[in-house]
This record gives sequence, structure tokens and C-alpha cells, in this order.
Amino acid sequence: MATGVEIGSEVTDRRRVLARRIRLLVAATITYNVIEAVVAITAGTIASSSALVGFGLDSVIEVASAVAVAWQFSGVDHEARERTALRMIAVSFFALATYVSVDAVWSLFGSAQAQHSTVGLVLAGLSLLIMPGLSYAERRAGRELGSRSAVADSKQTLLCTYLSGVLLVGLALNSLFGWSWADPIAALVIAVVAAKEGRDAWKGDACCAPTSVPEQKASPQEGCNGTCDCCGLTAGVDLELGVPQDRRNITG
Repeated sequence: MATGVEIGSEVTDRRRVLARRIRLLVAATITYNVIEAVVAITAGTIASSSALVGFGLDSVIEVASAVAVAWQFSGVDHEARERTALRMIAVSFFALATYVSVDAVWSLFGSAQAQHSTVGLVLAGLSLLIMPGLSYAERRAGRELGSRSAVADSKQTLLCTYLSGVLLVGLALNSLFGWSWADPIAALVIAVVAAKEGRDAWKGDACCAPTSVPEQKASPQEGCNGTCDCCGLTAGVDLELGVPQDRRNITG
């Protein structure tokens, strides 16, 4: 039977692996979204598509969100940077929602109409294929590690999947039937979802908050109430192993 020291060592090693995995996933997300942003904003500008430009700006926001998580996990004690990273992610969501809303309303009542964009259609399709896998992997690692910011960032990536679907529908309707109003309406849907995710990220500092009691499960008033997405760990107790977490710093 494994001793407490051995189990504690296994927990620490596992947390180290999860932190490294999150850093790799964040790097992959940043790389893809930089390319996606450049292509979407360029194609959207050419086609006068507010939805496509908004999608590209969402990619920029996703980069900012991923950079916040990368910054958090670049430190020796990533937990100390958790709240700041969450607030950075929330602000990025709100900025996206504001810009896309204004641009979409301007497009609805302005004279410019969105044109067909083959590049936009292909980009939206690729994102529908790529983003779900990145989101799932980071979300799973974040939940197991108990990282609220990693889970929030995975939601940002998952949002890209939903927005890709909305964008694809909006661009297709405009291309097939000439429904130019479908493009800004799709952009407004993007704005609404972004605002909701921003609110959730901002409230995330009260979700699964660590407590000072190392060996007891927290009550709902203390933080994790079982309904949070990030409730992989609670109150310093590993839910899978049923032993106190080793709270030593993660450097690997």
C-alpha cells in the first residue's frame, strides 16, 4: 500500500505534467489564432463583412486570453496569478462584445453590404474542425489541475467553435441568397455570446476559491460547490485520490 509521502509525490508529479500540458496547448492556441486573425480581418475588410472582421478580432482576443494564461503559468506559483489572469480574460471578452456590437449595428443601418468571401467560408470550416480538440484538451487539463483561468481560456477557445458555426451560416446565407443582413446578425450573436463568457470569467474569482483548510472539503460558501466547471480539485484535497494535495510549487 502506498504511503502518504508516495501518494503526495505522485500528485505533485501529475500537477507538474498538467501545467506543462496547459503551456503547450496555450502555445498551439496562440499560433493558430494569430494566423486566423490575420486571414479573417484581411478577408473581412475586402468583403466588407462585419461578421468576418468580428471573428478575426475574436481571434485577437483569444490570443490575449491565451497570453494571460501563458503569463500565469510562466511563474513559479501560478495559483497566485489566477485572479489577475481571469480578470484579463474577462476584459478581453467585454472588449470584443463592444466592438462587434457597434460594427454590426453600423453595418445593418449603413449602406455597405457584405460580399461573398470564399476565404471566410474555408476559414470558418477549418476552425470548426480544429478548435474543439484544443478546447477539450485544455479544459480537461485545467479541471484536473483546478485552474479556473485554464478552464476560462478553454471556454474562449470553445466559443471560437460556436462562432465559426455562426459565421459559416451567416456567410453562406449571404453568398447563396444575397441576404446581406445575415452577416451583421451573425456578428451580433457573436457579441452576445462573448459578453456572457466575459461575465462568467469575471465571476470566476468566486468559483473553486482555495481555502485555508488543507484536509477538508470546502462547503459551498467556501468556494467550490460542485457546480463550477473548474471543480477538479477542492479545498486542497484531490477528489480522485482522496488525499491532501501537495501544495508545493510547480516549476516543470
